[in-house]
Amino acid sequence: MNWPFKIFFSEGIMNSFYTGFDLLCLLLQRTDPLMPPAPEYAHSIRLDGDIILGGLFPVHARGERGAPCGELKKEKGIHRLEAMLFAIDLINKDPDLLPNVTLGARILDTCSRDTYALEQSLTFVQALIERDSTDVRCASGEQPIFAKPDKIVGVIGAAASSVSIMVANILRLFKIPQISYASTAPELSDNTRYDFFSRVVPPDSYQAQAMLDIVTAMGWNYVSTLASEGNYGESGVEAFVQISRETGGVCIAQSLKIPREPRPGEFDKIILRLLETPNARAVVMFANEDDIRRVLDAAKRNNQTGHFLWVGSDSWGSKISPVVQQESVAEGAITILPKRASIEAFDRYFKSRSLSNNRRNVWFAEFWEENFGCKLGMHGKRPGSPKKCTGLEKVGRDSTYEQEGKVQFVMDAVYAMAYALHRMHRDLCSGYPGLCPRMSNIDGKELLGYIRNVSFNGSAKTLVVFNENGDAPGRYDIYQYQITNRSTEYRIIGHWTDQLHLNMKAMQWASGDSSVPASVCSLPCQTGERKKVVKGVLCCWHCERCEGYHYQASEFTCQLCPYEQRPDQNRTGCQPIPIIKLEWHSPWAVAPIFIAILGILATTFVVVTFVRHNDTPIVRASGREMSYVLLTGIFLCYVTTFPMIAAPGLAVCSFRRIFLGLGMCFSYAALLTKTNRIHRIFEQGKRSVAAPRFISPASQLVITFSLISVQLMGVFVWFVADPPHTIVDYGEQRTQDPENARGVLKCDISDLSLICSLGYSILLMVTCTVYAIKTRGVPETFNEAKPIGFTMYTTCIIWLAFIPIFFGTAQSAERMYIQTATLTVSLSLSASVSLGMLYMPKVYIIILHPEQNVPKCKRSFKAIVTAATMTNKLSQLASERPNGEVKTELCEMVFFDSGPSLSTRC
Repeated sequence: MNWPFKIFFSEGIMNSFYTGFDLLCLLLQRTDPLMPPAPEYAHSIRLDGDIILGGLFPVHARGERGAPCGELKKEKGIHRLEAMLFAIDLINKDPDLLPNVTLGARILDTCSRDTYALEQSLTFVQALIERDSTDVRCASGEQPIFAKPDKIVGVIGAAASSVSIMVANILRLFKIPQISYASTAPELSDNTRYDFFSRVVPPDSYQAQAMLDIVTAMGWNYVSTLASEGNYGESGVEAFVQISRETGGVCIAQSLKIPREPRPGEFDKIILRLLETPNARAVVMFANEDDIRRVLDAAKRNNQTGHFLWVGSDSWGSKISPVVQQESVAEGAITILPKRASIEAFDRYFKSRSLSNNRRNVWFAEFWEENFGCKLGMHGKRPGSPKKCTGLEKVGRDSTYEQEGKVQFVMDAVYAMAYALHRMHRDLCSGYPGLCPRMSNIDGKELLGYIRNVSFNGSAKTLVVFNENGDAPGRYDIYQYQITNRSTEYRIIGHWTDQLHLNMKAMQWASGDSSVPASVCSLPCQTGERKKVVKGVLCCWHCERCEGYHYQASEFTCQLCPYEQRPDQNRTGCQPIPIIKLEWHSPWAVAPIFIAILGILATTFVVVTFVRHNDTPIVRASGREMSYVLLTGIFLCYVTTFPMIAAPGLAVCSFRRIFLGLGMCFSYAALLTKTNRIHRIFEQGKRSVAAPRFISPASQLVITFSLISVQLMGVFVWFVADPPHTIVDYGEQRTQDPENARGVLKCDISDLSLICSLGYSILLMVTCTVYAIKTRGVPETFNEAKPIGFTMYTTCIIWLAFIPIFFGTAQSAERMYIQTATLTVSLSLSASVSLGMLYMPKVYIIILHPEQNVPKCKRSFKAIVTAATMTNKLSQLASERPNGEVKTELCEMVFFDSGPSLSTRC
């Protein structure tokens, strides 16, 4: 099968934009002698040499309205082309590199269009195509003579990734190695499809990682992407999106594409589309130079200067052309460029070029007109130019000059090919001057092996090596386009070699503020707030505060603190809830303590008075033994206030259990015994004159202590069943606001235990009240019954008020204070009522009226019973006689409860 048909069925060509038939026609046009020949070298540069290298450069921009080529590219075209010529000159002059072997070149213009570049690159394979000339005859009948095409052993280029991919598909068929100086599409790293392709620039997979690191370092998590249609732009954006998904943290708001042939108004539409997500101010661009310029121009037309934060790939780099006349809209743009250095030798070489000494460059005259803004003769390319070129103009003197960024890589690519050929020559032609027969027909696959193994310091003194896929290592410089009062410039702000190194202080933004502008969908949540992510967009969220006793467990969740803890001030963790107890200086404690101290002093005063006047009639008639028991109970009621307020501990909790009901039990057991005795005496007097049993002082003490022993027995059982201990109650003051939450240190006494402890004393109090009611008919002159009755009525009122206050505040945050104060005050008030009504009158007589503290007469129990009977009768006659007449029939009697003998004063 002939080569054209092999090409027709080639997988690489079937994947390209040309069909097999189109490519076949192109090849036939180039090889058929009957076809009219095209101008041999009108649009290419040819240098003779022993070994010919091909070159592909975008000398012209893409044409418009169907034209293949447009305006001249001074930097990306002419600078790079001249760099290849300069490198070949240096190699040919180097006696140590390819000695006695001259490198030649065949350089073509790609016009920045992949389809046009494919057509041009067919020139490189002409020498490898088999020709059948058996049917071809000249007019004279002689055999035709064919011009022998140059055999290209390797190709330098192309620039654009889309062009390199198209050209690589055909070069691999003919096993021609290719080294690109600017193509960075990740797709070209596929060694199964582009096995003869290598490059001295790192692939965009490294560049995409570097750009993602830049975006992350800026704190931008919501960005848009913009790509030129084609392999370079689409592959770069795809790599950026893929890496951002794998690493997370950066979301893509929109991913837009610039068509190859944009319609009028297309770039305005792109700007309006980007503005649909105004929070995504950062725009990651993988676009060619022309598209970048038009995007910036559209942003300027739409008054969006300063809004977008551009992040440009190496196609933008540090070029001036994209930002000319739109500096303000490009200000602050961060761009990336493979690490490079300016080659001073090339600057000297290029500045020395003139129309007279650079005739080998067929496009140099056009460059001359474009660079100096003049016209060369009648056939110049600038018919509208007002002035004519003199030919004496000088680059760098009469025009601005700055070395194009890829010059270094063009030279490195040429040197990489030269070093590979040199080592191949050393191995195959050892000691042979010039090309030996073994290298007369260089095998492309063998040469590829030498290319992949080269290692040398390039023109910028950086190491040039290739990995197994033909890729160079990733080394980038990070630039920012800055406007100062004096100039506009690209300033290096960092570099990337496997990881990012960025100088944030060197950055400058359009607003003049040193702080980095934001490009986030949602502002960061404050501490103590969780992110509620918008469905489908991980970088957009609503902030929700962790409420109540919840803390921020992670970026997206709130968790409940343990029961004994509360969130800290920032709600990022938990801390123990403060533990409190009733303090002595608390207002809730001061009042009960003050009342208790007064009561203790008053009780002590009464006891001292009674002891000092222990044998006086009033003390003896009051029943000394029972009085001291009752005063002990009153004293204990006052003393109970102190363990109730003291800090809970084992001893304090034990005293609380003992004294909580004991004081009341002492008091009401004694009063119950007294009222029961009075009731029995008067009930017995109605039936007979015989004295009732168990009315002696000893009997009264036995009865009283029997009643008290029941309370003590209950307390003992309580100690055994549930030993006293302290607890921290976190529920009592667990307020809605955790800041006010407190744990209450308290004794383990439940409300039920409290009711049981006080229940028996309350039972004694109620029983005593019942007897007080029953003895309400005792004559007024019998001095014990009525005071006891008033005491019990008042005490019942106090405790009836206590119950709703105590249990009604069970849900209050101030429960501990209210209940403790209520309980202690109730105990003190009940004790004060007993002390005031039963003993203060007697103390008053003892202290202030001692003349009344004397015995007057004695009567037997029978006489007292008789008096009681007469009192009952007189009570019946009271309704029949005028007021006051009844009292005259019975002398006023004072009943002294002192035992069997009763005394009266008539």
